[in-house]
Amino acid sequence: MSSVPGGIDGLEVRFDDGSLVADAGLLLAGTVMSRLGLEALVGDAVRLGGPAGAGPGRKVLSLVASMLVGGRCIDDTGRLRSGASGAVLPFEPVAPSTVGSFLRSFTFGHVRQLDKAAEQALARAWSVGAAPAVAEMTLDLDSTVCEVCGTAKHGAAYGHSGVLGYHPLVAVRADTGEVLHTRMRSGSSERGHEHFAREALARVRRLAADAAVTVRADAGFFSYGMIAAIGAHGASYSITIPHNAKVKAANEAIDDNAWAPIAYTRGGEAQVAETTIDTGRRGDGAPAKLRLITRRSRLLGAQGELWPDWRYHSFVTDRADLDPVAADAYHRAHATVELAIRDLKENAGLSRCPSGRFCANAAWLACCALAHNLARWTARIGRAHPTRQLTVAATIRNRLLAMPGRLVNHSRQHILRLPLNWPWQNTFTTALTHTPNLPQLI
Repeated sequence: MSSVPGGIDGLEVRFDDGSLVADAGLLLAGTVMSRLGLEALVGDAVRLGGPAGAGPGRKVLSLVASMLVGGRCIDDTGRLRSGASGAVLPFEPVAPSTVGSFLRSFTFGHVRQLDKAAEQALARAWSVGAAPAVAEMTLDLDSTVCEVCGTAKHGAAYGHSGVLGYHPLVAVRADTGEVLHTRMRSGSSERGHEHFAREALARVRRLAADAAVTVRADAGFFSYGMIAAIGAHGASYSITIPHNAKVKAANEAIDDNAWAPIAYTRGGEAQVAETTIDTGRRGDGAPAKLRLITRRSRLLGAQGELWPDWRYHSFVTDRADLDPVAADAYHRAHATVELAIRDLKENAGLSRCPSGRFCANAAWLACCALAHNLARWTARIGRAHPTRQLTVAATIRNRLLAMPGRLVNHSRQHILRLPLNWPWQNTFTTALTHTPNLPQLI
């Protein structure tokens, strides 16, 4: 139909077509879910009692599928039950009210069960090539703030940023952007760093036992206990250190001739040097001396007259294979973790913590991480995105997942009819060719 008499004002609207599929591209993600056996995996791991605990795999995957197509609250799962949308998923989507009751039934122990299922999902995905096997792996640790309003959110508190909310911890694999571990925290944001690092590194060792792992983190994660924990798991570290009196004195003692210039932003200059600091630690696993690398920078030109002094940024590392300039460039790349966190919030449902109960929101975080990773697994397995570029879930959703379709029965064969002249038809067809070829995991 090229035109409608009377223009758009001449259109009559009816919600009466049961064959329409709201997000036909979920067929790709649904195929990956099916091949990885995620419904049974979650069902075996999460053991909730009572009516709300029945079919946990369906309920978790209903949330995950909703998040993949932009869902940001529990009610958004109702989109999966419209028309014939459920036909492109390997499970029957559940009602939003059922999902809400399910989340509110979680205790902290059940959240840990869901964490276990997430680890098993990672192991299965990696085993079929959803992420590259590497000899070296960088694990970026960071925290974020999920802002909430009012006082009805159990466990929400004001952190160092002055924002009321939750302060979850995330561990991100730098080369793929996958979220390898999460932990929701109650109270302020200055808690649980060392324990979280131990859990994340133990998981990485189970998933990739032979990989050379380096942990990168900002100053909020620095402590001698953290360094000892990283060393106990056979990993290296590159962690920003607070600019305290000991660090300040070490930087001032560096000879001017030891500073090496590095490429910097236009209108400024930067230099890097290294020294050591004495930790005074003995017998607790932390080294007695730390390699300290400092980058100092300042503005040039007219702005430089206003701020003529050097600004210092220091970090400690045990990467002996990197000279000071290379170590500084490697450490600055920690900033890419913010891309994963932004994607987790904007495109995987973490922009909101929908429940007033802390454990329900902790389970929501675990589902967000699974949706975040599933988008990346689907893109990589389906060869729908350049492997050397970090995946942005919004791109995958807009081009492949959130695509309307119609389910028709032609000569006893079900056909999913998709829009003519869809700009990414070839990309979708390629992905649809590769995802069914995955082995069926049980």
